[in-house]
Amino acid sequence: MGPTLMQLETVVKDRLAAADAGASYVASLAAKGRGKIAQKLGEEAVETVIAALTEDDAALTGEAADLIFHLTVLLSERGIGWDAVAAELARRHGTSGHAEKAARND
Repeated sequence: MGPTLMQLETVVKDRLAAADAGASYVASLAAKGRGKIAQKLGEEAVETVIAALTEDDAALTGEAADLIFHLTVLLSERGIGWDAVAAELARRHGTSGHAEKAARND
């Protein structure tokens, strides 16, 4: 997924492991539980959509970075790495989006 995401994942995992809520935003968020992490991710997703519809490219880029950051925190808290996400994207490559969605058991 690229060196920047790998670096972010490493930092997030380290801060989760240290669990020093006083020194780390990641740790303080994790201390509030998975529900709070997921809530924050949802908030960032909404802010990203709003920026896409009403703001300039710089604002959208910033919100996208916030969204990816919080997704990294949630994935890491669950023990899922970006390598697993990359593997899933690779598995889907070459498959029609319509066919992939129809094959899901939603």
